[in-house]
Amino acid sequence: MKIYLAADHAGYELKQVLLDHLKELGHEVEDCGAFEMDSADDYPDVVSAAARSLSNGVAEGLDCKAIVIGASGQGEAMVANRFKGVRCALYYGPTEHAQRDMAGKELDMLASSREHNNANALSLGARFLDTEAAKKAVEVWLKTGFSGEERHVRRIEKIDSLT
Repeated sequence: MKIYLAADHAGYELKQVLLDHLKELGHEVEDCGAFEMDSADDYPDVVSAAARSLSNGVAEGLDCKAIVIGASGQGEAMVANRFKGVRCALYYGPTEHAQRDMAGKELDMLASSREHNNANALSLGARFLDTEAAKKAVEVWLKTGFSGEERHVRRIEKIDSLT
């Protein structure tokens, strides 16, 4: 799988670690920046490069995803979700309370973003995750597939029709 990876200055160090980790896991990784530590850089510039590449890859039917990293991940997710075909989920660590479905089954936030929303981009909050937690989160997110359930397909089609 091809993964587009981007981070601003707040996520730069974590991006460098994840770049190597993703390659060790066997993924083809395209570094979309930042290419050096610059405390004055702006996350829309680097995140848009990864999101645009993902959007183009989705349109071409490629097996690809994006991971974007910033201080909280909030703005990065907002930028990524501006691009057609990109469904970016935000993760900055485990929640205090368990997430449950309508039947009361406990859900994992990362897995749910893939199983239910078929998220193809993940935004990480670097100031909320240590390196090992970020690695584990990426592994869980990448290994989890989309359920393909009709209700989820229907909802994603509605999301995608909005762009």
